Amino acid sequence: MTEHTILAFDAELQGLRLQVEKMATLVQQQIAMTTRALADGDVSSARKVIEWEDQVNLLQREIEQVCIETIARRQPLAIDLREIVCAFRVVGDLERIGDLARNISTRVLAIDVLPPASLLAGFRQLSHLVSDRLARVIKCYVDRDDADTLRIWQGDAEIDDMHGSLFRNLLTHMFEDPRNIPTCTHLLFCSKNMERIGDHATNIAESVHYMLTGKVYESDRPKGADTTAALVPDCRP
Repeated sequence: MTEHTILAFDAELQGLRLQVEKMATLVQQQIAMTTRALADGDVSSARKVIEWEDQVNLLQREIEQVCIETIARRQPLAIDLREIVCAFRVVGDLERIGDLARNISTRVLAIDVLPPASLLAGFRQLSHLVSDRLARVIKCYVDRDDADTLRIWQGDAEIDDMHGSLFRNLLTHMFEDPRNIPTCTHLLFCSKNMERIGDHATNIAESVHYMLTGKVYESDRPKGADTTAALVPDCRP
């Protein structure tokens, strides 16, 4: 390639990174707003998160189109190809994160009684942990820095365990008073959605690691407690 072509390609890749970062920023705002909506019973914030879904979906389609066109025109190799593939994967995970944030906001609109402060505190903790993971992995992507991706990948178990703790607390409240069941059921789904957001942040860590090193993590992803065990009776002799 000529020097002019190389410079033009570099500019395209930089523009692609900025678009991915823009989408990530919007999704991070969705998480923050949906957490505030649940914690404060803020219906207007919940509705705004839901309204932003179209914007997130549009960004995903635009970025994926840029990825496809860039591969077709430039026929990139090695690190450049991995970067484009990574962007394609990352925006897919970001779109799912936006969907999960919307799902939580939809639950907020359905809750007619503000949940107990102790349960909301647990959800805030989980949300803070997940938001921190997502912010860190996006920074890895933007800075082209692989140093933190392994710690983020390994930290998925911590998110699972925190979700499991909140899950058990919610079940306790449901058993103690059947009147808590409707609200706690909504919160169970909210907690699971937040845990799934953590899974997508871990997916992004895997994609960024592959982009920068050309390698994948060979071991299985660390996982925390399985909450389904709490719903299945122990039938062992």
